Amino acid sequence: MKVLLTTLHAKYVHASLALPSLAAACADLPDTEFVIREFTVNEPADGVLRRLVVEEADLIAFSCYIWNIEATLKLGADLKQLRPGTVIVLGGPEASHGVFELMERNPAVDMVIRGEGETSFHDALLALAGTASWEDAAAGLSVVEGITFRTDEDVVANPEREAVADLDTLPSPFTAGLVDLAKPLVYYETSRGCPFSCAFCMSSLEKGVRSYPPSRIEADLNILMAAGVRTVKLVDRTFNYDAPRANRIWEFILSRNQGSAFHFEIAADILTGANIELLKRVPPGMFRFEIGVQAEGKETLDRVGRNSDLERLFANVRRLVNETAVTVHLDLVAGLPHEDFDGFLCSLQQVFDLLSANAGRRKKTDCHIQVEPLKVLKGSPMRAIAREEGYRFSATPPYKILTTPWLSYGDICRIETIARLLDLVYNSGRFATALAAWEKTTPSARIFAAMAEYWETTEIPLTLSQHDLFAAFWRCANELAPLEAREGIRDALCYDLCLTDYPGGRELAFFLKEDEGGKGPNMKEQALELARQGGDDVGGRVRWISRRFARDYRMAPWQEGEIELLFVYLSAPGKGLSVEIAKIGQPGMAEDT
Repeated sequence: MKVLLTTLHAKYVHASLALPSLAAACADLPDTEFVIREFTVNEPADGVLRRLVVEEADLIAFSCYIWNIEATLKLGADLKQLRPGTVIVLGGPEASHGVFELMERNPAVDMVIRGEGETSFHDALLALAGTASWEDAAAGLSVVEGITFRTDEDVVANPEREAVADLDTLPSPFTAGLVDLAKPLVYYETSRGCPFSCAFCMSSLEKGVRSYPPSRIEADLNILMAAGVRTVKLVDRTFNYDAPRANRIWEFILSRNQGSAFHFEIAADILTGANIELLKRVPPGMFRFEIGVQAEGKETLDRVGRNSDLERLFANVRRLVNETAVTVHLDLVAGLPHEDFDGFLCSLQQVFDLLSANAGRRKKTDCHIQVEPLKVLKGSPMRAIAREEGYRFSATPPYKILTTPWLSYGDICRIETIARLLDLVYNSGRFATALAAWEKTTPSARIFAAMAEYWETTEIPLTLSQHDLFAAFWRCANELAPLEAREGIRDALCYDLCLTDYPGGRELAFFLKEDEGGKGPNMKEQALELARQGGDDVGGRVRWISRRFARDYRMAPWQEGEIELLFVYLSAPGKGLSVEIAKIGQPGMAEDT
């Protein structure tokens, strides 16, 4: 029997963990060939279908999520038309709930693996082995826990399967060499489950946490680090649920890592002093922490079962920002019960305040904010809350809210624009100086709310070139900022532009309002010397510009008084752009971007 395992990723850079895990769990099945094929939702559907058909598989299993379920169902329907005898199997979180409705609406689907899939999939394949037809397999499938399957007359849901108690009984897909380690981002797990019960999260359905043993974790991490995987994203819902365990794994990574970056989802309020002491040793860029703040209102968090000590969470985030080089990524969920638009802005401002605790000391791209409108996921407790409270949300994936008793549809659209601007303006780090100048007169959350309204009413597109984005930012600031603050913002924005890219080739009114700076005869010599000091081969790759500023933005805090700075732009294939910066006539201070 030939089994094809496949999925549609949101982005090409992702490497599946589910598919190799299934293949590893079923490797002992006789006379069974496994093929893994990974695609993206952005690829032409006809091309994906063609590549699936040519495999001539007896069974095709799809890993399903909110971002790919609709495209997957269309592929399954077309596959059934072309190869009626191929068994179509779905699994993953988006296929595990509302199974009867899914199978009634999609007759091409023969079976669904519900929940944790390795053992159920193994047993289902074993029941299918040697059967002449799908009808002959029904008797064997009837005893397999954790599956729903189709018979001639009906859709049959077998009893639930208990979660695997000892995760070490599941073979490692990394040891088996089944994971594509050449992808820029590889998923990995050290545990399953979550100690919390947040109503909006699917992890709330599972009680408790199960961990792989230390020897298994260390063996897998050795493989990942030795392969030089660019980014390892751990899918553990709360990586630091056990503080000493978290420290042991972090210590192991620190002692062996050769250049990989690691992304962890953590609960900041349960970080211990010992955790933070260890994290002080982490080099910049190695660890990234995703921390769910979600909302700052206690009534809101209580309603969705989010048992978080906010005071301790805020204190520990400040320590991470002030005392470590860990990249901090804070999440907010917009649309939770009892939070209106002003309440959302209060939550957003709280997050800004946390990340600006010592912003002058940190690299400008170290802190990120992500805002997502609430998704009322199938099977989550949030569905019952949404019914009780009168939510309206999309009936199709990703089940995003449309209105709540506290937010209008217009409010939600405005929040989505704020979220996009956060990515373009704040998370990119390109406007750090201009934002800091604007924040001297206006709270950060109010800046982004006003920018979002202006962006919408003037119909500025959210897809812009870098120079057009700088010009659009200035349009906002020149219209929305207090009159007395505008010149300071413009000066700071000019600095940001110079530090981001060579500001030539386009008419940028805010940049060209005053003379660009000195053009003395020694300018070229100084630029080339500054490039050489950075260890660069300067042949044919150097551009430069000088400009006067009202203050020295290289300092934290800024040093008042006019200064003329030289910016030298160095680029080479495969190396990107770097910018060296120094005071005119006094080279030596540099910053890479």
